[in-house]
Amino acid sequence: MRRLLVLAPALVLLAGCHPSSPAKETPSSSAPASSASASAGLPPDPQPVRTAECPYLSNETVQDANGQHVTKVSVSDDEPHPACFFYRPDGSLQLTVRVYVGKSDVATALVNKAAPVDTSNPASDPAGWKGGYQPSGDGVVYAVAKGDAAVIVTSNQKQSIKARTVAKKAIAALKL
Repeated sequence: MRRLLVLAPALVLLAGCHPSSPAKETPSSSAPASSASASAGLPPDPQPVRTAECPYLSNETVQDANGQHVTKVSVSDDEPHPACFFYRPDGSLQLTVRVYVGKSDVATALVNKAAPVDTSNPASDPAGWKGGYQPSGDGVVYAVAKGDAAVIVTSNQKQSIKARTVAKKAIAALKL
């Protein structure tokens, strides 16, 4: 019954969707956004809006973990923790870190959107955090949630340990 009540607004929104208005894809999206998840109250995927330092991860931390030099960092307008977008010397995106703090069901849904339970490998690092990791495009996504918080890292590297290391560093820096 509770699931029906949660899904009812999504079904109403889906009924009004028109095929000529596709969902907007973003650089930090590790999986295509479904209309159902977007209408179920998930915040939109973050967008890089300005060049700035990441408030919770240094360039050196990302360089050491991901194995590539960072030449530019952009951040989103998300509050209280902006998403951070780290770029390589050739200008391409190498790593994105998205932090969500709010409702626990939304945190879990964001992780499931990035690394669906049905298709991803289970992730439980750091201790107490749960989620998944899986290949994503030319790289990997590592997504975990704990309580009302979620951390989603996408990397252009195929080794999940690199994204996991960045996630752990972000969680430690933010004291989540």
